[in-house]
This record gives sequence, structure tokens and C-alpha cells, in this order.
Amino acid sequence: MTRRVVVTGLGTVGPLGTDTKTYWEALLAGRSGITLIEQLDASAFKVRFGGEVKWDADKHFDSKTARRMDRFAQFAMVAAIEAVNDCRIDFSKLDPFRAGVIIGSGIGGLTEYEEQHEKFLKGGGPRGISPFVIPKMMPNAAAGNVSIHYGLCGPSTAVSTACASAANAVADALRCLQRDEADVMITGGSEAAIVNMGLGGFISARALSLRNDNPQAASRPFDRDRDGFVLSEGAGVVIIEEYEHAKRRGAPIYCELLGAGCSSDGYNITAPHPEGKGAARAMANALKDARLNPGDVEYINAHGTSTELGDAAETRAIKAVFGGHAYKLAVSSTKSMIGHLLGASGGVELIATVLTIKHGVIHPTINLDNPDINPADPTAACDLDYVPKVARQQRVRRAISNSFGFGGHNACLAVGAV
Repeated sequence: MTRRVVVTGLGTVGPLGTDTKTYWEALLAGRSGITLIEQLDASAFKVRFGGEVKWDADKHFDSKTARRMDRFAQFAMVAAIEAVNDCRIDFSKLDPFRAGVIIGSGIGGLTEYEEQHEKFLKGGGPRGISPFVIPKMMPNAAAGNVSIHYGLCGPSTAVSTACASAANAVADALRCLQRDEADVMITGGSEAAIVNMGLGGFISARALSLRNDNPQAASRPFDRDRDGFVLSEGAGVVIIEEYEHAKRRGAPIYCELLGAGCSSDGYNITAPHPEGKGAARAMANALKDARLNPGDVEYINAHGTSTELGDAAETRAIKAVFGGHAYKLAVSSTKSMIGHLLGASGGVELIATVLTIKHGVIHPTINLDNPDINPADPTAACDLDYVPKVARQQRVRRAISNSFGFGGHNACLAVGAV
């Protein structure tokens, strides 16, 4: 019999705050966390706004520790500590080989790479390169630092599948628990790509919104006037645990992690398959793994990036999987308020989905002023119930969260009330 897995702890760092309570309250209020960029001089860039984390690392770490972790790993650590505290677990009382860490990142330590490369070019040469550059920039630094912090010796890996990284990490952690390789897993994703190379790279790829005059209206998933995503940063980390283990220690249980599904588009390195075939397969696989019928699902936390191709493809994929039930589903995009956290997005969005089940409230899709409905081409229409502008009180017992990444990587997580 497959072991049941539940979510027992949540930790969030992002544009709406550095704790989960603040994040959730802002989502329900429909508040945007998108602002003009302050951590670098963006005046020369075509895009000058993003979803920054407003924080001082020295308030979370001593100076020695802060110097040895890139910004993305710092985010992951703070989110992990919140999640561990939230689930009220004492790892010192557990077998360290029965607890592990899987945290994804699409890019890893881009801040450190850029800083060290600049030192090299400005005269430091090879001797000026920090001995910490590799352990700070490697994508597995987040998982490694968290496992070291808690002394955990179970499965510890990192996933890098672009914007599907966090969701793929959670799926891998789920399998570890189901296969009895561990009893507790710390999992999710972290990203910190608001640096010159990150911002400039996405601008050059023509992926970002250009609404410098109104940053808070820039992320507008499923809206007719969407023009690209908003680059953001942060981390979303959850504690998932074998059900009986959680019950024995009296852990708070938010919901059950019912299943996961993954796929690949096999189509294009940046563009989604126009019919959403890979996305549809990931959703169908998640439903199969969770032993759910399409009609059992009441809510979808959409990938919903605010790109012309992506939102249309995801809508087609939802219709392909759910048929007529697609029009009975509530669908909303967390990215409308926080932008796109790349490899961390699946973590923070899973947390939003978990809290939807916990509290019976669906956060809105803000900035949805002009639904993208084309009577001449109904197949291209974004015409589902995207919960526009205002949060909705609604009991939700079964939901899925979508994450799709460059490279054609697709991941879907299914959760349900216990």
C-alpha cells in the first residue's frame, strides 16, 4: 500500500513579505508586490521593475554565514526555518537518515557568479576569485545548506528544470516518502535572478512585460493586454511528511499531497507547445497518480505567467484534460500579484494552493481587466473562471498546482483535504 503524505509546514520569502502569514493576507487582499527595482541600477534596461524581496540579510544571519551563502540560498534557508518551526518538529529527536531535503532552483547563485566575474574583469584576475564562489553559486547550495543546518542525512538533492524546478522537487520528495526512503522531507524551490545578467537576459529573450509606467499592473495573466511576465525572486518551502508519522507526533496537518505528474513538451527551448499537450499530460498524470477524476478537482492554481503564448496554451491544456468541467473550475494565478519567481514559483504557488484548502478562500487573479476572448477563434480564448480581481469564499477539497518551465518541463501537484 502506498504511504500517504501530508503537508505539515509552510515557509515563504517573496515580494509580498518574508513570512507565510503576510504573504497569504496580501494575496487575499489582491495586493501586488511588484515595484521599481532598487537592488541594482536598472536605468539602462528596457525593464526597470520586478518582484524584489525587501530584506536585510544581516537580520536573518550572522555576517559570516551571510557571506557564505548566495542570496537564493539565504532565501531558501529562511523559508525552511519558518516551515520547520511551523510544523513543530525537533530533528534532534529523529533518525537523521529518515529526513531529507530536495530544493529546486532554475539558475542557482547568479548573484555570486556576477559579482565574482566583475571582480575578475576589474583587475582582480584569478587571484581575486573567492574560494566560496563554487559552493555559493551551485544550484544544490540551497538543499545542501538546509540539510547541514539541521544535520539531516536522508535523501538530499537539487532539481533544476527552470520554472518547474520547485514542483519537480516536491514531486521527487513525495516519491521518497512513498518509497519509504524517509519519513520527513523539506522541499520546494528558491531563486534570486534579479541581477544584471538575469534581467538583461530575460529582456533580450523578449519574455518580460514592458509596463515601466505601471509596474503593479504589469503581470496580468489571461488578460487580452498581457505583454510578458514580471521577473521576481524568493523561496517557497514546505515540510511533507508520512501521514502516520505526522499523526504520532501531533503535527499540524494542512492537507494531503495526493500525487504528482510530470511531462516534457519536446517542442521548443522557450516556447510552450501551442496546444498545451505537455501541460495537459502533466495534469492528467497528476490526476492518475492521485486517483482523482477530472470532476473531483475544484480549483487550479495556474502557472499563469502573463505571456501571450503561455496563458493560451495552459487554458487549452485545462480544457483538454477537464472537458466541460473546465468551465466549472475556479482558476487563479498567484503570479498576477508576485510576478514570476522562476524556479521558486512552484513552491510559493503550492503554498497558496494548500492555504486555499485550509481556509476555504481562493485568491484572485488581479489585473484581469479585459478577458482574452476571441469569438472568431474560440479555441484560442482564455475564457475560464479566473477569479478576477476579488478573493472568493469557496470550500475546496481537491486542487492542483501547475508549473511549466523553459525546456518544455511540466509539473503538476495534486493536493486534497484530509
